[in-house]
Amino acid sequence: MQDWIVLGRIAGPYGIKGWLRVQSFTEPESNLAGYKPVWVGRSGEWKETTIRRFEEHGKGWVAQFKGCDDRNAAEALVGAEIAVPRQQLPALKPGEYYWTDLEGLHVHNRSGQFLGRVDKLMETGANDVIVVVPVEGSLDDQERLIPWVPARYVLDVDLASGRIEVDWEADF
Repeated sequence: MQDWIVLGRIAGPYGIKGWLRVQSFTEPESNLAGYKPVWVGRSGEWKETTIRRFEEHGKGWVAQFKGCDDRNAAEALVGAEIAVPRQQLPALKPGEYYWTDLEGLHVHNRSGQFLGRVDKLMETGANDVIVVVPVEGSLDDQERLIPWVPARYVLDVDLASGRIEVDWEADF
């Protein structure tokens, strides 16, 4: 089974020549255009394609994909995800993580209290933030926003055990 990493989403058609408005999840957003090939699909059904052109447009991005040559073809792709197999991603240095690998991990504080599960990560001006939501067995029903600051708030990430240890008291 292929381990797919979603790098973006098709938001809508743009014009009449098959261009698409895309939301890139890469950093920087323009990196999406560097993946060749990409796969487009929904619900685990993927079709290989290539991004022919990728351009900044206003506050977002538009792209032209191979085989998508008119508005009808573009409309059929709205809502589809753009993905690549994990092995296409660049290797990480020790202590670096892809956000997708952190989502779903259980978060415990130094006292061993289970605070919840990582729902998503957000960019802020100062640093990234992990959004920890309560799940069954959590300490309470509080959502927590914990700064992603290694060695200060994020003490340990253990992908194998699905756990993050943080220096974050329950009453923060």
